[in-house]
Amino acid sequence: MKEYSVEESRKAWENNAAFWDDYMGDASNRFHRETVRPKVSELLHITADDFILDIGCGNGNYSAYLAEKGAEVVAFDYSRTMIKLAKKRQRKYQDKIRFHVIDATNKQELMTLERSRPYTKAVSNMAIMDMAEITHLFQAVYHLIEENGVFVFATQHPCFITLTDQYLTAHSYKDIAIEGQPQPHCYYRRSLQDLFHTFFQHGFLIDGFYEESHGQQETPDIIIVRARKIAKMERKWI
Repeated sequence: MKEYSVEESRKAWENNAAFWDDYMGDASNRFHRETVRPKVSELLHITADDFILDIGCGNGNYSAYLAEKGAEVVAFDYSRTMIKLAKKRQRKYQDKIRFHVIDATNKQELMTLERSRPYTKAVSNMAIMDMAEITHLFQAVYHLIEENGVFVFATQHPCFITLTDQYLTAHSYKDIAIEGQPQPHCYYRRSLQDLFHTFFQHGFLIDGFYEESHGQQETPDIIIVRARKIAKMERKWI
């Protein structure tokens, strides 16, 4: 799935960064507050002693939410402009959050996130669908988090939110997420089968799952998945 390169995708987010930061502000929009955040936070089960990796952090609003709960956070995004804005917006949490410019598709860059202490958890809010490749990310997260640690992510529902009639075949296209953003950005569509198999192939067990819709509609807008790093002895029996 390389119709749109990582650099093309990154360039779009560089151009959209200031608009998104201004639109999301300090509290994010209603969609994130009411549809994404509640179930992500439920599955993540944040505690004051957590050390959490925030993947595709945008302007850092969820990182700040984690810090308010007492967690220590390492957050990253591949947009240098977005990280600059995140550091400025979340400066009051500078003792709890460390922001980095990292490309989630680059194995070498991902491994620079390793610390002396393993992460207890990892989280990604509405960013997986913006990534041209996810194998290196899932490998890295498995390596970086502790045994029995969890990786929780929210992404657009691959069955219902798309501009094409393709489902089983991974594909990409350009669209906008917020009316008025400077330019369309790249979406990378994967089936549930592809997403889940990527977890299984890298040693994760899925033990939490939600489908959520914004408002009262019956068709869900997003999925929220919790994958758990299982011990090697447990994994060999699966």
